[in-house]
Amino acid sequence: MERHHCSYAVILLLSLIIILGLISFSLCFAAEFKRSKKEDLRFNGKLCYLAGSEGFDLGVAALVFLFIAQIIGNLLVCCKFWSRSHERGCKTKQPKIVIISLVLSWISFGVTVILLGAAASMSKSQPYGEGWLDGECYVVKDGIFLGSAILILITLGTTISSIIITIRRRQAEKEGRKVHAQTESA
Repeated sequence: MERHHCSYAVILLLSLIIILGLISFSLCFAAEFKRSKKEDLRFNGKLCYLAGSEGFDLGVAALVFLFIAQIIGNLLVCCKFWSRSHERGCKTKQPKIVIISLVLSWISFGVTVILLGAAASMSKSQPYGEGWLDGECYVVKDGIFLGSAILILITLGTTISSIIITIRRRQAEKEGRKVHAQTESA
């Protein structure tokens, strides 16, 4: 019964990660269409003004959902990867594919956070004389939010692949121990 409970928990957490990632992807996609445009930029002599857009709120929400999905995914990998291996004194080799997948996940996550964070902050209101940076107004270029959405899918895919590889490896190790125990008892 404990095995089924664990399987249901893993399936539930995987589903949660996928849902959070897809929500984040959808919010980025929506932010692309709700971002500030060049036409929204206003000049008052030397000063510029850019009204805030819904792209800011959508971008921040996408970041929050992505953070939650990444944290849950990495906690799940860590729990499954290192669980019970130290208790039994078992020296299992760390599969390189899981490590590589996690590194790729964190790299794409980092790039996504930087890209999405900058795009979202540019979508915030830029008052006269303040602007976004050094008193100048900036507008998010076309495709930045869509690029972030694609990076979210890459982050999600590499995180989920590392979870699945880790779970399958643990199951194979357990089955190998069962076979080994059965041959010793026979």
